[in-house]
Amino acid sequence: MEEAKPAVVPQQPKGGDALRRDRRVLQDIGNRPITRSFHAQLIAKGQEKGVNNVNPVVLPVLDDKLALNRKRVPAKKVVPRKEIDKPKSDAVVVISSDEGEEKKKPVNRCKPEEGRKEVKTLTSILTARSKAMALGVNIKPKEKIVEIDSADVNDELAVVEYIDDLYKFYKLTEDDSRVHDYMDSQPDINTKMRSILIDWLIDVHRKFELMPETFYLTVNIIDRYLSKKIISRRELQLIGISSMVIASKYEEIWAPQVNDFVCLSDYAYTSDQILRMEKEILGKLEWYLTVPTPYVFLSRYIKASVSPDEETKNMVFFLAELGILHYPTIILYSPSMISAAAVYAARYTLNKNPFWTETLKHHTGYSEDQLRDCAKLLVGLHLNAAESKLQAVYRKFSRPDYGAVALSVPPKSFQPSS
Repeated sequence: MEEAKPAVVPQQPKGGDALRRDRRVLQDIGNRPITRSFHAQLIAKGQEKGVNNVNPVVLPVLDDKLALNRKRVPAKKVVPRKEIDKPKSDAVVVISSDEGEEKKKPVNRCKPEEGRKEVKTLTSILTARSKAMALGVNIKPKEKIVEIDSADVNDELAVVEYIDDLYKFYKLTEDDSRVHDYMDSQPDINTKMRSILIDWLIDVHRKFELMPETFYLTVNIIDRYLSKKIISRRELQLIGISSMVIASKYEEIWAPQVNDFVCLSDYAYTSDQILRMEKEILGKLEWYLTVPTPYVFLSRYIKASVSPDEETKNMVFFLAELGILHYPTIILYSPSMISAAAVYAARYTLNKNPFWTETLKHHTGYSEDQLRDCAKLLVGLHLNAAESKLQAVYRKFSRPDYGAVALSVPPKSFQPSS
């Protein structure tokens, strides 16, 4: 009986480092399939290096056919160990929806990032406003703009729905009916003659107890006609009378008769002359009579003063008529600015504090700085009104029924420097 041979225990081959290197190299082959032929080659190479009965790797051996099929399947990408390390406990994974792939972004949950500023988005702002409105909190400007038309909502004649659009249109079109300096083209008349004519028409207007709109339209018709037609000195008063006849027919319910104007002119002109001049004026102006005069803006801007008293109203009209009488004023400034400056100067004269409000600025479109020069001019006219040779405006507003506002002392700070 043969002795049983002791089992041969394979010793650890020499060159263990080389074997480990081979194993690392084998690890790099990825998903290359192990066929029988390839497995035999690996064993032969191991024996040449002194390794017996040791398989370099323990991998399933595949058939050659199966290996060919495996080659057709694309190999999966081997992810390095650094990329599959678990994130630290204080980091979160942030997924960007724009790039569509997962990115890691460490975020410290306890301490905000240094140097990062909080940016408010539109959604957060709108949400905050909605919450404020739900709680009854109104976001208001520094000074509230008063709704001046709320009391006239039920008044159909006030046309509250269209009033803002109407005055925007007036501001856009006021230059179409505004006259520019035409005295240089009039050889036979001058600015002094014009002022005398307007002064006389103020008395005629008060004698007939006509509407304020009639007076302002009369002056507008005179100036527009004189800017288009050269006249003689003798025709100037006839043009003034005929212009008031036209304005009365346009504005008044009961217009004065032509013969009444003949009497007031001391029969200097006949009724036929007045009617012929009326027709000529209308033809020259192309029947364009719906114009934004200073009175159109005065009525709106006085209302924007918020419950003005009678003294303020009378002072505004007094300063405005002084400006209309003065030729340089209508040349330098638009009707809306003259009206706004009259309101500003009146409030300043009567010490109505504040002199200019956000409500007035909103409805007039003018700031206090824009009106200062024109207001100084009007206050200067008020200062000299008592000593002027043209007394019609001063007499009119010195009467008790106009509050005697002409007798008020003009503010010294608005007096023009000499």
